[in-house]
Amino acid sequence: MSKVGVIMGSKSDLPVMQDAVEILRGFDIEVEVDIVSAHRTPDKLFDYGKNAHTRGIKVIIAGAGGAAHLPGMVASLSPLPVIGVPVKSSNSIDGWDSVLSILQMPGGVPVATVALNGAKNAGILAAQILGSSDQCVLDKIMTYKEGLKSKVIDSAKDI
Repeated sequence: MSKVGVIMGSKSDLPVMQDAVEILRGFDIEVEVDIVSAHRTPDKLFDYGKNAHTRGIKVIIAGAGGAAHLPGMVASLSPLPVIGVPVKSSNSIDGWDSVLSILQMPGGVPVATVALNGAKNAGILAAQILGSSDQCVLDKIMTYKEGLKSKVIDSAKDI
C-alpha cells in the first residue's frame, strides 16, 4: 500500500497538520507522521528526505511556520512529490513569511503549495496524486467530490 509522509517542523504544527492526517485516513491511505525540524534536527531532515521513498512513501506533505525551510529542503533531497503547508505560527508575520518561503522555490526544486493552514487540501492533493495510479484511491476521491457537490445542492434547498 502507498503511504503518505506527513512531517512538520514542531509539535505546535500538529493541530494544523492533523487535518491532512484525518483526510488521508478517511481515504484509507496509510500515513506516517513525524516531527522533522529543518533547523534543529538537520541530520534527521537529510535522512528523511533521502530515504522516505525506500519506506514506501509516495508523497510527502511538509508543514512549517516562520522561515518554513522544511518543505523546500525535503524537496531538494527527495525524488518524491512534496506538498508544502505554510503554517501560521506564533513567530510568523501573519503567515506571509511561511507562504512565501514555501511558494518561492528555485527552478528545479518544485514544492506544491497549499493555502495558509491548508493541510486538508494538502491531504486531498496527496490522495489525488496517489489516485492517478491507484483505482481504489481514485474511486474514493470521486465519491468524496460527489459528497461535496451533494452538500452544496442540499444547502441550496435550505435557502
